[in-house]
Amino acid sequence: MLEKLFGVPEQAEIISAAKTLSYMLAAVVIGIIIAAVYIFITDRNRRSFGFIVSMLILPAVVTLVIILVGSNVARAFSIAGIFALVKFRSIPGESKDISLVFMAMAAGLSCGLGYITLAFIVLAVLGIIIVLGFKVIALCFKDTRKQLQILIPEDMNYNGAFDDIFKKYTNGVSLERVKTTNMGTLFELTYQVQMKQGADEKMFIDEIRCRNGNLKIALCVQEKDVEML
Repeated sequence: MLEKLFGVPEQAEIISAAKTLSYMLAAVVIGIIIAAVYIFITDRNRRSFGFIVSMLILPAVVTLVIILVGSNVARAFSIAGIFALVKFRSIPGESKDISLVFMAMAAGLSCGLGYITLAFIVLAVLGIIIVLGFKVIALCFKDTRKQLQILIPEDMNYNGAFDDIFKKYTNGVSLERVKTTNMGTLFELTYQVQMKQGADEKMFIDEIRCRNGNLKIALCVQEKDVEML
């Protein structure tokens, strides 16, 4: 029983060079398409060059591994041991990145087993789902959170000082930080605000300027939480 399980078959399946090359070329094409999907759904300033290169080569690497393993159980355990020695570290990224990694691995597995048509079908279906999920649906749930920083004089009570303005232009406000500045003569207030759809940000800032004595005001995009892969 053990000899059947771990022994090397006498008639091992031999894949021709032409067939191997065709599988690898199909995997490379799939990698190019996956990289293009990543570029399309990711903002320009958030794209990772290293991740694009990884998507280009990952399907081909998986395809080659599957071809090398074939139906040899002993070889499969050996390659699994080699991959177990590789240590991966978490890097900042987004949830869609890991989705693309799994898609690339599934497509590479299909190519390695010779199911080229299936690989392109899987690529088309999952690619459409990912594009719709991260582009079209994202437009319906556009993040309108902003960070608001206001300077006020030290003798001004900031509790409730801007509540009527916030109610007019925002759907929600939370005071995140209060600190003194300019040798204690000013307070710097940091809010997280959820702007209303279509709210006039200039009018919003102008009304606050009238309330805080025309001191410095900063309204900027709220930094997105960094997800870990």
